[in-house]
Amino acid sequence: MIPLVNQWPEGYTEELLASLLATLQMVSITMVIGGLIGLALGLALYSTRRGGLFANRGLFLVLNAIVNFIRPIPFIIFITAISPVTIFVTGHRIGVAGAIFPMVIMASMATSRLVEQALIGIDPGIVEAGRAMGASRLYVLVRILIPEALAPLILAYAFLFIGVLDLSAIAGVVGARGLGSFAIQYGYNKYNYLVTFVALLIIVVIVQFVQSLGNWLARKALHR
Repeated sequence: MIPLVNQWPEGYTEELLASLLATLQMVSITMVIGGLIGLALGLALYSTRRGGLFANRGLFLVLNAIVNFIRPIPFIIFITAISPVTIFVTGHRIGVAGAIFPMVIMASMATSRLVEQALIGIDPGIVEAGRAMGASRLYVLVRILIPEALAPLILAYAFLFIGVLDLSAIAGVVGARGLGSFAIQYGYNKYNYLVTFVALLIIVVIVQFVQSLGNWLARKALHR
């Protein structure tokens, strides 16, 4: 029987801080880039669907097919499958740089659906009212619909953050370090459950903070 270890080894604090920094770097860059690309893609999906502001069946079918094709792929398979593209675009296959590119793509696909669903939930009468007042289709989309859907969009991005954090843990398979990799490499593999628990606790604290911030901002948006 392999004995369990429940003590904090010397030198692990520095490795934990480096892993935390790697996680925050991957998540923040992915949220910014993937969030913006996903927002644009979500707006395109919403506006080009039948009855949309820029209804275009052909374009909608193409965008919808791309999102439906990529979204269901398990990230651990996706990150290895597109490694040639990652090398071509970033010059790296492993490490933080090698993880961010596939994370951005996957986050963009998820964000597009979240944005699309948030916009679909808006009363169509708001769009009709905007158009009746002479507002252009682009104005209605950007200046009316997005502010109207701001609260659900904030909650959607808080949910997305949690998903991206999960992706960063899986990114350890390409040597991207991060808290997930730290927990597996220095905790699980060495039977040190204290190390695993500390990494888990930090992740939970980060998630709780972001979710609480998202809830607060969403309430502010609702009462603006």
